[in-house]
Amino acid sequence: MSHPHPELSTPPALQQGGLRVIALGGLGEVGRNMTVFEYDGRLLVVDCGVLFPEESHPGVDLILPDFESIRDRLDRVDALVLTHGHEDHIGAVPYLLRERADIPLVGSQLTLALVGSKLREHRIKNTVQHVVSEGDRIGFGPFGLEFMAVNHSIPDALAVAIRTGAGTVLHTGDFKMDQLPLDGRITDLRAFARLGEEGVDLFLTDSTNAEVPGFTTSEQNIAPVLDRVFHNSSRRIIVACFASHVHRVQQVMDAAARHGRKVAYVGRSMVRNMGIAGDLGYLHVPPHLLVDAKALADMPPEKVVLISTGSQGEPLSALSRIAQRSHSFVHLEEGDTVILASSLIPGNENAVYRVINGLTRHGAAVVHKGNALVHVSGHASAGELLYAYNIVKPRNVLPVHGEVRHMHANAELARATGVPADRVVVAEDGVVVDLVDGVAQISGKVDCGYVFVDGTSIGDVTETSLKDRRILGEEGFISVVVVVDSQTGKVVSGPEIHARGFAEDETTFDAIKQPIVEALDKAVAEGVDDTHQLQQTIRRVVGRWVSNTHRRRPMIIPVVLEA
Repeated sequence: MSHPHPELSTPPALQQGGLRVIALGGLGEVGRNMTVFEYDGRLLVVDCGVLFPEESHPGVDLILPDFESIRDRLDRVDALVLTHGHEDHIGAVPYLLRERADIPLVGSQLTLALVGSKLREHRIKNTVQHVVSEGDRIGFGPFGLEFMAVNHSIPDALAVAIRTGAGTVLHTGDFKMDQLPLDGRITDLRAFARLGEEGVDLFLTDSTNAEVPGFTTSEQNIAPVLDRVFHNSSRRIIVACFASHVHRVQQVMDAAARHGRKVAYVGRSMVRNMGIAGDLGYLHVPPHLLVDAKALADMPPEKVVLISTGSQGEPLSALSRIAQRSHSFVHLEEGDTVILASSLIPGNENAVYRVINGLTRHGAAVVHKGNALVHVSGHASAGELLYAYNIVKPRNVLPVHGEVRHMHANAELARATGVPADRVVVAEDGVVVDLVDGVAQISGKVDCGYVFVDGTSIGDVTETSLKDRRILGEEGFISVVVVVDSQTGKVVSGPEIHARGFAEDETTFDAIKQPIVEALDKAVAEGVDDTHQLQQTIRRVVGRWVSNTHRRRPMIIPVVLEA
């Protein structure tokens, strides 16, 4: 098995007739999926998603793939293929199109409709779009594309076969093999088998659930659980799920109709996405079921269902505001039932439990994946992946979409089905994999970091500034202002000390004021007359004292003024 190495060098020029594959996101993380294929001097991009920030990213709204390695070659991109409409696969499309607006977008009807609403928000117009369905074939430059239906937790998901002179690649996108899907649209294993017979030279497979044994539970199994929760709830029901999970919303609507309840959406993205899904026929809303959320206040609570965003504990989401009792018109009451109908994305656990605790504290009964079958995964478990490998019989495998542990588990499955160990390539973001003469190997690495979106700025936030924010939030802040005589260097005013994140007692820092003066006097006596060096002296003295007395490492801002 090939392993990425942190000291990999810049890759050499792509060998004539070879195919180069570089993931700019999605390998080593759950989200930010983006893969670039290069053949004969042309580029094809598959997916362009975002990663949502964790607690270690204070003030960050979104995390984008790093476009830097292809920025000077965007004119060579023949198409951007989108496998499905989840944010971690389409969320960064507007940011890429800001740099070149006429990149052709290729995807299913629902996927491109969801992308279209994002582009309108970003005021990006006149894009080139190609709507495709399963079974369609279309060519862009040297890339021949064929699309296959795959089952996932959003309708209209597609796998894509990419045919080039270097061989055929099969990219599953996110998929599972639910044999009884709500929309009757199963993963097209016949097409996978046909491609396997033709010969798949490189297989990119979804790794998210590779550690989970067996088979992913069918969506159908959720309906009786929802029915039971609805039957047992005597007051209002609030269901939180992803704003793109059309199947889950459909199940909630069907349950509401059976139990004589009205339904309302809460959360801007939920209203927008379900409006699109309803208009296109992917969501079937029973007559007179849907009402405006603000009208629910006048209805009996036992006749009400709210479908909300915020299943991941996002601080500004509708559910978080409901849990904090700060939502403008939804006020949680004792006896309400809240259903968290989604998985826990790694890194979001604390935020989700914080919301669950807040809801419980206010008297709500919280039903979630941990105590009831109210969500099933959208990703293939180990049993399904083994099926896929045995059907496709790929010559080379590149696990994608998942944390490192998920990709390694996926690689083990590939080897177990007979793929030679040296043909299973485990890579991470930025690692370059070349398919040459039918063999896939790592050939180097390109710079590929996180690009942070903070408000309206993109890329201005760096790891260093995030570190500063974390220190401010966790360790506190101290400013020290000292005025010195410009001739003698003696302290004539101060030190004046201000702090945040410490005890409010104004005498807290009295003990360090004299040591600061003494340290400055000593530095001046030794010939130091540069204000920057005097500031460093203050930083050292204060830092040592705070560490010893408070066991903290705050941000220290010393200011030395000359009088």
